[in-house]
Amino acid sequence: MIPWLQLDTTRVPGAEVELRLMRRGTEFSMMLGPNELMNSRLSGSEEALATLACKRLEAGKAAHLLIGGLGMGFTLRAALAVLGSEARITVAELVPAVIAWARGPMAGIFGDSLSDPRVHIREADVADVIGARASAFDAILLDVDNGPEGLIRKANDALYDAKGLKAIRRALRPGGVLAVWSSGPHPAFTKRLRDAGFDVNEVNLRATTRRSGARHVIWFATKS
Repeated sequence: MIPWLQLDTTRVPGAEVELRLMRRGTEFSMMLGPNELMNSRLSGSEEALATLACKRLEAGKAAHLLIGGLGMGFTLRAALAVLGSEARITVAELVPAVIAWARGPMAGIFGDSLSDPRVHIREADVADVIGARASAFDAILLDVDNGPEGLIRKANDALYDAKGLKAIRRALRPGGVLAVWSSGPHPAFTKRLRDAGFDVNEVNLRATTRRSGARHVIWFATKS
């Protein structure tokens, strides 16, 4: 068995936690203490966050997407694969080191996605990007923290409360879609989405294409 090698560590702004980038052969992992936040071998649900959201868009292949959280780029690359040349994708990533890892040790995973002319990477809190402009996005895709119940940064909870959902609804264009990734179900969040005026579809997906393994949840909430 090839041992894990720690490549780098970083502090998450606004949180007293250490994020670690690990590598084992060609496999990468982001760890928070004993918890694995993401792994380069497990990308199914993060890719579905983009592909299934894009299918729901009235704007089609010329849509403007906001992705909250760069991670290992699964959602970004999946969106690029299905959107046309007129599309725009803004990625808001709070942690500077995550962007550096994408351009450095994980460059082979990201390929040319970061240099794609449709992509704009912003080192910013996605909540600030959401609050900056009304009717700015056809879709907002959130893979921030661990879902509606934050694991890393308490401030992330504000994205998913009633006030945060109101701000998201304001930032979406008519017919726009909010897609939220979560490591597990959260009935109270489903109710909050409906109370905020969204039409909600909750989907359970495997982390991989195999028929076994962890199940994740994605909410697709459409602004009517």
